[in-house]
Amino acid sequence: MSRESIVFTLGILLLVIPHLGIPESWKFYFLITAGVLLVVVGYSLRRSAYLRSIERDNGERGTDSFVENTGKKQNPHTYV
Repeated sequence: MSRESIVFTLGILLLVIPHLGIPESWKFYFLITAGVLLVVVGYSLRRSAYLRSIERDNGERGTDSFVENTGKKQNPHTYV
């Protein structure tokens, strides 16, 4: 089951559970468990979307803060 379908299914269950004839103690534990699962899955979805947005076409992330050395020495007194 994909993460999106887990969020959808838990949302439907959270909508329906209060109207069913389930004992209150079961409802309490189910609602706590469903809430924690929604937080974890939602965070996972948000993190993967963020990581996808910062990746370049070649698979590298664009947050590198260094410049690659080309190996050429430049004379500081010459202008290019």
